[in-house]
Order: sequence, then C-alpha cells, then structure tokens
Amino acid sequence: MGTRDPRVDAYIAKQKEFAKPILTRIRDVVHAACPEVEETLKWSSPHFMYKGGMMCGMAGFKEHAIFGFWKGTLIDGVSPNRNNGGDAMGNFGKLTSVKDLPSKSTMTSLIKQAMKLNEQGITVPRPKRASRPEATVPAELQAALAKNKKAATHFAAFPPSHRREYVEWISEAKRDETKTKRVAQAVEWIAEGKGRNWKYERTG
Repeated sequence: MGTRDPRVDAYIAKQKEFAKPILTRIRDVVHAACPEVEETLKWSSPHFMYKGGMMCGMAGFKEHAIFGFWKGTLIDGVSPNRNNGGDAMGNFGKLTSVKDLPSKSTMTSLIKQAMKLNEQGITVPRPKRASRPEATVPAELQAALAKNKKAATHFAAFPPSHRREYVEWISEAKRDETKTKRVAQAVEWIAEGKGRNWKYERTG
C-alpha cells in the first residue's frame, strides 16, 4: 500500500486558492495510477517515491504551480523542463488551473511509464562535466622552474588540478613581494613532489 504524508496535506493547505485544486488533482491521479506510491517532501515541496526512487513531484508558487517527472527525459509525451527546477519538476509549464493539466488518462499513462523506469532501475544519464582548460603558468613560475630541473620535472608530471592550484595561488598574490615569496615556496614544495595543499592531503 502507498502512503499519504500529512506534511503534503499541510503543504497544499498553505498554497494559494488557485493552486490547491491543481495540486490535489495531481496527488489523486498519482495515487490512483500508482497505489504503492509513497509521499515525501524534498526541497520543501511534495514528491512521490516508487520502488525506493524518485518518480515525480509538484510545487506551488505565488502565481503558478508545476508538476514534473524525475526521469521526464526518458518518458514519451513529456516536454523538456520549462521552469528550471531540475528534471523532477516543470515538465508541463506554469499551471494556473486544473485545465492546464493533461487529461487524467494521459497523466495515468505517463505515470505508468515512470513506474516502469523505477521498476527496472533505469536512471537518467548525467552529462559529463566539461574538463577545465590547462592553467596558464605565470612567467615568474616558469622562470623559477627553468632554474630547477627537479621541480620542473615534478611540475610537468603533476595532474592538471595540482598545477592549477599552484598557478592560482601565485596569480592571486596582489603584491609583487608576496608573489615572489609564493614562487620560491612553490618551487621548494614542487621539487619535493608536493602538491599545493600537501599539508591537508591524506597519506597512507
């Protein structure tokens, strides 16, 4: 059996008058289509869980309400998110009345698709994060490394993140005196094969 969370009752009761019937309709259709659905609050708004995973969610705002599927990009008949609320919300635009919702039969069909995705453990593939460009080494550090072969060898072997940490640390120096000190310290640590934050790195 599914569950109805008292917090969702309280949430709907606090919404604007136009939003209450919209959210109530969504809730009733979700429960009718998926009797085992479980309610919860996520990010301060009602969400519906099924088979241990997020399925869909809704929320009310000052002038509109929204409803959407957590895996909407994998469901036929669901529009892309239009409210910048994440994949779980906003697939049906700004809802201002019950008439803005799809028909009960359409919503039921979409919910059934969402249920199958959760039953099969299918997840939405996340886009790969774009790699950051290689950090531009300040002239002062380049000159210092050129004079210390051991440091230059270690620096070249560092992963890009380690090189970037040194570059940013030196580049952030506002005074020439500070920059000079940081370059000297950096070369010393680099020659020992240490990263910029070596003091905080776990060993062993």
